[in-house]
Amino acid sequence: MKITIAGGGLVGAATACIFGQRGHHVEVYEFREDERQLDKPLVIRQSINMALSTRGRETLRKIGIEDVVLSHAVPMKGRMVHNLNGSTTEHIYDINGKEAIWSVSRQYLNDILLEEASKFSNVEFKFNHKVIDADLDNGVVTMRNNKLNEKLDVTADLVIGADGAHSALRRSFLKRPLFNFNQTYIEHGYKELHIPASADGKHVMAKNYLHIWPRIHFMLIALPNRDGSYTATLFMPFEIFNKLVTPDLVIEFFETELPDALKLIGKNKVVEDFFGSRTCPLVSIMCNPLHAGRAVLVGDAAHAMVPFYGQGMNAGFEDVLVLDDILSEIGNESQDTTSVQKCLAKFTEKRSSDAQAICELAMYNYLEMRHLVNKRGYYWRRVADVCLHKVLGDNWVPLYNAVTFSRRPYSQCILHRKWQDDMLGRAMNYLSVTVTGCCLMTFYYWGKSDQLTTGTYFGF
Repeated sequence: MKITIAGGGLVGAATACIFGQRGHHVEVYEFREDERQLDKPLVIRQSINMALSTRGRETLRKIGIEDVVLSHAVPMKGRMVHNLNGSTTEHIYDINGKEAIWSVSRQYLNDILLEEASKFSNVEFKFNHKVIDADLDNGVVTMRNNKLNEKLDVTADLVIGADGAHSALRRSFLKRPLFNFNQTYIEHGYKELHIPASADGKHVMAKNYLHIWPRIHFMLIALPNRDGSYTATLFMPFEIFNKLVTPDLVIEFFETELPDALKLIGKNKVVEDFFGSRTCPLVSIMCNPLHAGRAVLVGDAAHAMVPFYGQGMNAGFEDVLVLDDILSEIGNESQDTTSVQKCLAKFTEKRSSDAQAICELAMYNYLEMRHLVNKRGYYWRRVADVCLHKVLGDNWVPLYNAVTFSRRPYSQCILHRKWQDDMLGRAMNYLSVTVTGCCLMTFYYWGKSDQLTTGTYFGF
């Protein structure tokens, strides 16, 4: 089967690896240049570090590069919360100490996926090609070669859109009736900062943690790198970003809100990083169906999400596994339109509710990370979840663990959480009734005892 993939980023490259293994003829068209050929050091090209967890790891395992990727990543066993007074609080992800999420450079991961896919003679990458239109029913994609400024039509049995949140291929979906699309920009943006290693190349904070500075309306996070540095990201309302227009205002802001982080970054460095990068927006995108004709959307093209659950890449990689499982039913050689469309319809049916679920969870987790982690209610709920998970095992899995450390469908993770909420609510009601009844009985018998005692002494 001939497959055209729009987009050579993380998910597009992973898709090329999976279907290259299957023996399909795969052509990947990427708008950008081949960044492996650019004469720039990696640190300049890197963006937000990726948080690799179970769903993503399983995809890398199937490709055959999980171990080598983990050897270039740093495990994070929990969150380290930095309070305003300088104290820290540790939140371990797994009470058994077995699970961790892995901090890995986005650019490194993209490069190794491109290299792996390029090993297959049946996989071909074509950079500097932009999607400008598509006939989805017939599997025809019109491209522009940006270097030659020429148009070309590419025909395939299957077209996969993995070209990101601002997918060019998805524009052809928007022209079709009954295609639902929702795009939401939140009022918060982000800037990337950098916490350098110590003079001897060591990490200046506890290494194996995702570090968070929650400040109710905004937060700073930092993920460890193998060279001792941290990739930090400041998430904050544009309204606040727009007020920090001079170096003095930036330093004053950090001295007031993030004093310990300022000491780690340094005043000159924080000013350099703050004004050296633009404030980027955050968008959440949901659409349904995920297929049309011979085409299907995966990754951010199908379900872009805000980055607060660390599942954007992992969900995109899992899309590839789900699609591969479904398409394997029709074999490599089938070019029958009906068979392909049935498989893609099955993909939509299986994946659309999960895509919506993780987008909603990601939005909620921002509130948790920047605000709720310091609330008593969050603490006691976490204690209850940990204790019940220890006693009941897989019958009671905390929401974060179910999402991050399992392949349980995202929509089922939410349903399981609602069931947990219901059980805890019933338990609390039962406990309240029990305690109230015990108190009333105690007062009743206490009153009778006093009556009897008083009567005995006074001859009643």
